[in-house]
Amino acid sequence: MKKLTDKAVGTLQVHDVSLNLLKANDYVAELIRKDMKERGILVINLVSSPGSGKTSLLEETIACLKSEMKLAVLEGDLQTERDAERIRKHGIQALQIVTGGICHLEAQMIQQALPKIDLEGVDILFVENVGNLVCPASYDLGEDVRVTLVSVTEGDDKPKKYPSMFLTTDIMLVTKSDLLPYVPFSVDAVIEDAREVNAGITTFVLSSLKGEGMAEWCEFLRRQVQLKRTAVDEKV
Repeated sequence: MKKLTDKAVGTLQVHDVSLNLLKANDYVAELIRKDMKERGILVINLVSSPGSGKTSLLEETIACLKSEMKLAVLEGDLQTERDAERIRKHGIQALQIVTGGICHLEAQMIQQALPKIDLEGVDILFVENVGNLVCPASYDLGEDVRVTLVSVTEGDDKPKKYPSMFLTTDIMLVTKSDLLPYVPFSVDAVIEDAREVNAGITTFVLSSLKGEGMAEWCEFLRRQVQLKRTAVDEKV
């Protein structure tokens, strides 16, 4: 019994530490959110499993919007600057946050990165999170909108397998829709499961490669930017 008691106490202590870390993260996230609100910058947090197409989505979104908006990107990855390099080729400033093994971005990482990019006049700041559908669910980054990508190649069961992620998601993007004829994936099923987890979730089906659904996605972003600008103007 003594071993069980010791183990239980140890588990409680770890749980308490985790709660304290999340509280600290949420505090920094609110500071970021306040700063971005004052600047009128829309912050989008992109999350997904590895290989769901976050960087490809960003590249096509940039192509769609860069002539009318100023965009910036923070890239999160365990190692390398490859994703940031891909974004910079499109003439957009991008900063890589290398987590060194941590499976998610945290608000403090974003706070430390922000002074290293030029935020003057930025309309949208995209944050591409580390590829993972578990850890990022718990960490608020000060975003306005959390977007979760589910590619048709990874199966339509993700909302029920990772409910915490979809419960905290505003937008679900079903990506790589051009591959639907070749894979056993049901768009109706994934949307139904997502809405059972989170009734307020909004969904888009798109293909970055073929351009399907990109116009609707970009129009959504335009509306969100306008809402952010209106909120700033009303405050002034």
